[in-house]
Amino acid sequence: MSQTKDYRVSHLDALEAESIFVMREVMAEFERPVLLFSGGKDSIVMLRLAEKAFAPGRIPFPVMHVDTGHNFAEVLDYRDRRVAALGLNLVVASVQEAIDTGLVRELPDGTRNRIQTPVLLAAVEKYRFDALFGGARRDEEKARAKERMFSFRDEFGQWDPKNQRPELWALYNGRHHPGESIRVFPLSNWTELDIWHYIAKEQIPLPSIYYAHDREVVERGGMFYAVNEFIQLRDGESSQVRRVRYRTVGDASQTAAVLSEADTVEKVIDEVAATRITERGATRGDDKVSEAAMEDRKREGYF
Repeated sequence: MSQTKDYRVSHLDALEAESIFVMREVMAEFERPVLLFSGGKDSIVMLRLAEKAFAPGRIPFPVMHVDTGHNFAEVLDYRDRRVAALGLNLVVASVQEAIDTGLVRELPDGTRNRIQTPVLLAAVEKYRFDALFGGARRDEEKARAKERMFSFRDEFGQWDPKNQRPELWALYNGRHHPGESIRVFPLSNWTELDIWHYIAKEQIPLPSIYYAHDREVVERGGMFYAVNEFIQLRDGESSQVRRVRYRTVGDASQTAAVLSEADTVEKVIDEVAATRITERGATRGDDKVSEAAMEDRKREGYF
């Protein structure tokens, strides 16, 4: 009498399979998809999933970076090396160029996250992208928890959380009219800890700032910001060299580091497993403007 063996799929394998299915579904339904790539850990994982989804062929769509001009040098260097290694077409939507041409106006505080939105929407219109892969996860923030896997955007690029489509039985409705688009979030059901376990499993290299290192920082409101060309010391402030790492990578003028000794993937996993604060809540100053800050930006067309 033959014995049947239990066939079990690991949690990570199930997440990977779901994300790859979503990516392939987009290629079947849309004409001009693009992957938003910032050089951050989530977009790096998304790029690895795209490699697997379409292997042994090349990734069949370009990647786009909405470049605020306020970048960490380590992240830009990683972006360029990764794009070159995979032979990808990189589209850079420049906030500085948009300021120079009058599309957007520099904010009084000098930060640029809020003025990314018109730059993104202009690029979508210019290149006629109809599906945009984003690395957002539902565990990051309250507004993102409302997102579907396929998030419909109207002809103005705006998001209405009350006008989203049901996704029963993993059936995704990508129908849209010219000028409309769909934001696609293959990592919706992943958590920060899942991301790090996957990075460990796949041995994915990351920008060095994700691991603990010594850096000159200034403490503001309980958050540690790197002293650089975008963040200068104010009257009465003093800097200090601390052992820090970054949980998330965004605008260098708004993203803070956390005190850490985690200089390996394994140590980062242990650290993330023990924390109860999301990476955006702990390190993104632009999300602390109000409880509805992210949702307001998403309604305007932000990712």
